[in-house]
Amino acid sequence: MTTQVKVAIAYHSGYGHTEVLANAVATGVENAGAVAQTISVADLDNLNWDALADADAIIFGSPTYMGSVSGPFKTFMDASSKIWMEQGWKDKLAAGFTNSASQSGDKLNTLIQLSIYAAQQGMNWVSLGLLPGNNSSQGSPTDLNRIGSYLGAMAQSNADEGAEVTPPQADRDTAQALGARVAAAALRWKQ
Repeated sequence: MTTQVKVAIAYHSGYGHTEVLANAVATGVENAGAVAQTISVADLDNLNWDALADADAIIFGSPTYMGSVSGPFKTFMDASSKIWMEQGWKDKLAAGFTNSASQSGDKLNTLIQLSIYAAQQGMNWVSLGLLPGNNSSQGSPTDLNRIGSYLGAMAQSNADEGAEVTPPQADRDTAQALGARVAAAALRWKQ
């Protein structure tokens, strides 16, 4: 008997770079045999809350602006307070990804914010599960997890380049790996 796993990717993207990552996460989810649905949280009036309720896992994605999630993503978080009150996402799996123009850009703070949000919702956080890349003389900027995150996927997009060019392929591949890991974990969790 096949158990179908559904993974929602709830994200905000200001300039298109984070959307590129959301699509890469979705590819990883699908490559792992699960159903992926990307959901932009930019327009709360048309947000598909039912798809989030139906998902086995939700992967949250936001650019890092000023060391935190973007304003529209924070608005989405606040708008989910009724779900929190009813514990509607309790026991779903959660994970996160972020992007900024700087190598650091205080992206860790965004992932911490996303993981705390998931914990408040009663969700179970799935880490990236990759060793850091590009951290030795044998490393390369093309390595998976080149930025060296553990909590979730981090990406860096040059501020003067559009989403058709950046984030680089290594960061897109890292996002795919996150999607695949969450899909595999959701399948085990659901069974």
